Amino acid sequence: RERNNLRSKGQSSEEYQGSRDKSQRKIKGVEEKVQRKIEEVEGKVLGKIGDIEKGLSELEGKSNNFPRRSELIHSRPTIKTLTFDGQTSRPVFKTQFDVMTSTYGWTDFVKVSQLVVSLRGSVEEILQETPADKLTKLTTIEKALAFRFGYGHLVQFYITELKIRRQKPGEYFQVLVADLG
Repeated sequence: RERNNLRSKGQSSEEYQGSRDKSQRKIKGVEEKVQRKIEEVEGKVLGKIGDIEKGLSELEGKSNNFPRRSELIHSRPTIKTLTFDGQTSRPVFKTQFDVMTSTYGWTDFVKVSQLVVSLRGSVEEILQETPADKLTKLTTIEKALAFRFGYGHLVQFYITELKIRRQKPGEYFQVLVADLG
């Protein structure tokens, strides 16, 4: 059958064999070129790896030559996260929080993050009541806390109490003041 195909193309068996040998030589030549190129690239890659390893060794050697400085080695103590659940005084919490922010030199972003994670219990509702795009602003969160847990909302209550409360017969003035205070 193969011979019939060759004859139909007008090639003799010898011509076919010659053509086939020529094709195989070309293929072998291409394979050899590809193999040489692979070996060349491998050599370059291994050379680069060697350079990198040498550089790393030099860096490791140099890192031990730097003088030790106490301010570089000093590590800050672990920060105990403050929590605010609304049961404690907000001004006291704010004072503690402000001291921490200045002590550790926090950026506004870190301040907001720390303040948000410090909220517990019913205080966390402020986060749900505040639009998400405003939760990145420290003043927005502080204002919401001051409005909800500050003393501002008690002013009207105290004014009313002062108007209503009178000194009882026989009551010392100091007792009245202490009761109102």
